[in-house]
Formats: sequence, C-alpha cells, structure tokens
Amino acid sequence: MKKLALSSLVAVFAVSAANAGVIDGNPLYMPKAGHFYSVSDLSSHSGSEGIKAWTLNEEFGYGISDRFTVAVSTDVENQTFFNEWGWGETSLAATYRALDRGAWKADLIGKYEIDPVWGNHSPILDKDVTEYTWTAGVRGGYTTSKFTVAAKALFDYTNTESFNWDEDAGKQGEHYLTLGVDGQVALCDRLNLVAGVDYVARLDSKDHGSKLPADKIKNAGKWNGTLGLNYNIDPTKYVGAYMTASMDHRGGKNADEWNVKNGFGFGAKFGIDF
Repeated sequence: MKKLALSSLVAVFAVSAANAGVIDGNPLYMPKAGHFYSVSDLSSHSGSEGIKAWTLNEEFGYGISDRFTVAVSTDVENQTFFNEWGWGETSLAATYRALDRGAWKADLIGKYEIDPVWGNHSPILDKDVTEYTWTAGVRGGYTTSKFTVAAKALFDYTNTESFNWDEDAGKQGEHYLTLGVDGQVALCDRLNLVAGVDYVARLDSKDHGSKLPADKIKNAGKWNGTLGLNYNIDPTKYVGAYMTASMDHRGGKNADEWNVKNGFGFGAKFGIDF
C-alpha cells in the first residue's frame, strides 16, 4: 500500500513537471535545455493610453538549461494618434527557475526594454523621448496536469537614459510595481481556459516631467484583466484567443475616481516549442 501511494505521488510530480514544459499558455512554462520557443501575438487596443489600435508582438526564446531561459521580444504597432505603423518596444529578458520541486515552481526574472521614438524614430520637437526600462521580479506557483496558479511581483524603473540613476540631476525616473495572479484550467486534452489579473502601481509622488502635486496622482495605477481560451494542436504547438479590459486610477482632475476603459481589447496567439 505504501509503495502504491509513493508511486502515485511520484507520478503526480512527474506530470506536474512535464506540464510546465509544455507550451500551451501555461503561465509557468519554461522550455527544456536546447529548445527554442516562439509566441506570436496579435492584439487590438493594447496601449496603456488606448492609442495603440493594433500590436503584433513576437517573443523568441531559448532554454540554456532546464532552469535558465533567455528571450528577445519586439513588436510593431499601429497607433491611432499617429495613424501609422511603426516599431515599438524591444526587450531582452532572462528567467531562472530558483525553485523546481514537483508541482511547485518559482522564477527570478530580469528584463531590459527600449521604447524608441515612434514612427521614423526622429526626435519630437527636437527632444528624444526614447524610454529605457529595467525590470526585476519573481513569479511562482503550483502546476499540475489539470490546473496552474501563479503569482508575480515585478518592479520597473523607466528613464530617458539606460544608465541614468542620478535622479537629482533633473531627469526624474518613473517607478512601477506590478502585482498579479494568472491561472490555467484544462477543460479537456485539447482545450484550456486562462485568466489573469494584475495591478500596476505608480510609486512616484509626481508625474514624470510635470509639476503636478503629489495629491493629484495619489494611488495612481491600473487594473488589467485577461480571459482566454487555448487549443493545443499538439504538445509543441497551440493557438489561443483572448480578451482584455483595463481600469485606471490616474489622478489629475479625477484623482479619487476609477475609470473603466471604453470597450474591450481582443487578441490571438500562436506558440511553438522546437
């Protein structure tokens, strides 16, 4: 009887470990050593200010080991403000699996991102507004063949120079903290439901480049929600569709009000592990 119970426990852990290595929209997915992966994502109304009409993002990564992955990501955007397509953010990220004990996983995450001047990348009003963002964070959770639950905490620092840490020199940086939870539930062998919610908090006492008093943007931040459905073509490929919604608490004249963005965003994904 003890042998049977032990065998069952080992089987559950084995399935859990394998599940995190299957590319199917799992929030704790990590490629195996020597494997590449690609996730292509076409989304609508994805901008934080609601001005990005469409975004086509490509994330391409490689498993250096079973516990360490590097990835590059870039996108092209159509913004209603400029009414044209252009190159958007480009990032380089690294993820290390610090905890890998059966169904329990925990990762350390680091990322560097460049958000260039939009359109033809020339300065706007003779001012280069390119932004550089450093990200450090953790994510972790519990994954099985039936469901996955993962939490994350990310800290972002954004400035107009890559290595400008001297904020007293007149170039005030922006600081953000993202807290979120993501989940996945297997409906059957081919279909899984994914959902997530996160809160992006602005940590600064005043807006970047402005003279607004602190109480005008007190508790400024945003809630983001996602709900989607993925179809597993096979263990190495999947397609998915999702919808998003956002709610802002940005301060200014409506410092004590939450504003739900008009309408919903929609998107489609294709992922492959090879």
